[in-house]
Amino acid sequence: MSKRIESTTEAWESGHLGTNEAFVKVASEETHDALDKCMDLKLISIRLPVSLIEEFKIIADYNQIGYQPLIRKMLQRFATAELKKMAIELYGMSKLEKEKEQEALQKNPEMKKAS
Repeated sequence: MSKRIESTTEAWESGHLGTNEAFVKVASEETHDALDKCMDLKLISIRLPVSLIEEFKIIADYNQIGYQPLIRKMLQRFATAELKKMAIELYGMSKLEKEKEQEALQKNPEMKKAS
């Protein structure tokens, strides 16, 4: 009989717990569905070059995470950065348009009366 290991954060992080394949089992479909719902995930299919997947696996291994969570993080960072960029561009454009409108009003005060 094997000695029972106390369930502590240190035991999990050091790998004393959670790494023995004898205790591994495939999660049920209900568990997968519940996890997806809880984490607000949706399964998609995408074709990527094998070399790119291998690069993600190397980066993920270096960061000690799975490559799929790494890809999710990367996509989230990209989407956030692009949305910020778009917001800045749109805000900058609207600010520029307002400035042009104010300049036009200063040049022709009659425009203000008409609107």
